[in-house]
Amino acid sequence: MIRILKSREALLVGVILVLVALIASRFPAFVAPANLVNVLTDTSPLIILAIGQAMVILTRCIDLSMASNLALTGMVCAMINVAYPGLPIPVIIVVALAFGAALGAVNGILVWKLTIPPIVVTLGTLTIFRGIIFVISDGAWVNAHEMSPAFTGFPRADILGVPVLAWLAIITAAIFFVVIARTPLGRAFYAVGGNPDAAVYAGINVGKTQFWAFVLSGMLAGLTGYLWVARYSVAYVDIAKGFELEIIAACVIGGIAIAGGSGTVMGAILGALFLGIIKNALPVVGISPFWQLAISGAAIVIAVAFNARAGRRKGRIILKRAEAGTNG
Repeated sequence: MIRILKSREALLVGVILVLVALIASRFPAFVAPANLVNVLTDTSPLIILAIGQAMVILTRCIDLSMASNLALTGMVCAMINVAYPGLPIPVIIVVALAFGAALGAVNGILVWKLTIPPIVVTLGTLTIFRGIIFVISDGAWVNAHEMSPAFTGFPRADILGVPVLAWLAIITAAIFFVVIARTPLGRAFYAVGGNPDAAVYAGINVGKTQFWAFVLSGMLAGLTGYLWVARYSVAYVDIAKGFELEIIAACVIGGIAIAGGSGTVMGAILGALFLGIIKNALPVVGISPFWQLAISGAAIVIAVAFNARAGRRKGRIILKRAEAGTNG
């Protein structure tokens, strides 16, 4: 019980509850059920993307191209819908998942086979993906009147009073809870991030594991690409530009260690919810939304400092135990 109370997840839950209580003390309507559902829906894309980014960071990598993947996949889905408006939505979703996974695989292969640093690879593909959007669209937008009602209506459809977009975030979280906790791949993510050398001795292919992390990250970015474009009924080159910062911030705030090997899916989700609540609360408390990037950046710095301090403290505890064992 004490361990749970000291965990990053418990701390974040407490911070989120205090934050919501403070906002509600001035604006009671903020905690109305309908508004809380809206907050969850607004935050759902960030939740899905943060889960994908968490997989990559756990393996000591980072994916700076997720927002560009989102934008390119979203544009491809929008253009397919314009060309074939009668195509069923499940087919569009499969296309989004597959196309996003393929873009993620490009990152993974470059990291795995060519041993290029992940930050360099994804910084390059970030720009390449945006360039491809411009080439295939000729710089033009795909607007709401060109999209079919089924295409734009799917993420907004309600099931038990909650939009499909939010349900997809919940389902994604449930699936990746299982992937991380109950599958060999999930355990390999932690092993590779925690100690790559030891992982090799345990028979784990480090590069291949990182490759699959990028594939999963790309797949979730592709899914979010369709959902984003459909929800806002527009596709263009600069969609979600700069969103990479928020994705990484959600992971770091949630306790995903940048050095890899530490963190949980729940932490990434709570980090995303924390940022989502702040984003939705800024207009309510009269602060310009343009401060959101500054707040996200500050949150990253504070969270990284917190993680580093916690890591050093843990290291000192391990050393003390080792010394005690030697003396004994």
